[in-house]
Amino acid sequence: MSDPDTLPHIDLNTLRQYYAEELRAVANLQSEALVRAFAKVPREHFLEPGPWQVLNPDFGGYWMTKDADPRRLYHNIIVAIDPSRHLNNGHPSFLAFLLDELELRAGDRTVHVGCGTGYYTAVMAEIVGPEGHVTAIEVDHELAGRARGNLRYLPHVRVLEGNGSEIDPGPRDAILINAGATHPQPIWVDSLDLDARLLLMLTVSDNESGHGFGGVLKVKRQDGGFAARFISRVGGFPCIGARDLNLNERLKEVFKRGNRKSVQSLRRDSHNPSDTCWLHTDSFCLSALVVSSEVGN
Repeated sequence: MSDPDTLPHIDLNTLRQYYAEELRAVANLQSEALVRAFAKVPREHFLEPGPWQVLNPDFGGYWMTKDADPRRLYHNIIVAIDPSRHLNNGHPSFLAFLLDELELRAGDRTVHVGCGTGYYTAVMAEIVGPEGHVTAIEVDHELAGRARGNLRYLPHVRVLEGNGSEIDPGPRDAILINAGATHPQPIWVDSLDLDARLLLMLTVSDNESGHGFGGVLKVKRQDGGFAARFISRVGGFPCIGARDLNLNERLKEVFKRGNRKSVQSLRRDSHNPSDTCWLHTDSFCLSALVVSSEVGN
């Protein structure tokens, strides 16, 4: 009898195709370009040599792959980058869902804040193509160095080490903030061209680490202002420089109300608080009002 743990003799390219189709089914992906990108980008290129530690969120721990065969990686699994810090390569179906919502197109100028070792940045780069551009930003020195080396083969990707809440990327078509913030940074919103999209993880934390849970907010710049809506729940690492203790507590209160689906816009105009304000602050408001010429930016 054959060893049940022996991988079938399927070449890597075929397995990547199966993997991409698995992500299409699990995340209900609409973008054919995104599916093709997942089928092309070699995940093993962005990880240390195996065997690899895999996180099972249902059991709260890691387990080791049987061997270092890269075919082990082509499943919808969370692979560790640094298990001692609970730092992972991300859940492919969730990141695929976010990238689908980002509505990337060939030629887009994009930003990926919190790029880690660069795997999902490379997927973005495949979609926008050489006529587009991706700026990848990572605050962790070690990860930024690894991302720079991993992404060197893509000339239309630039990797910057630093605080993603302070680096001005210039006009952009799409921005992904892959870490938890308590508020949208003005530099991110100001960088959005007309019809550009921003995905922002708004999270709350119960301790000083900043790790927490919340929701992914999608913001789209339109003629009359910024349409906004929550598209999913999320948990993860903090976005350095984009967390405020007071806003953390206020977010806790509004998330507890459970009516996040009422949010329709991000307002930046001066106005008095009203029952249309889901979260009202001095610098921005998440509002139930639909974007129109009456709602400024």
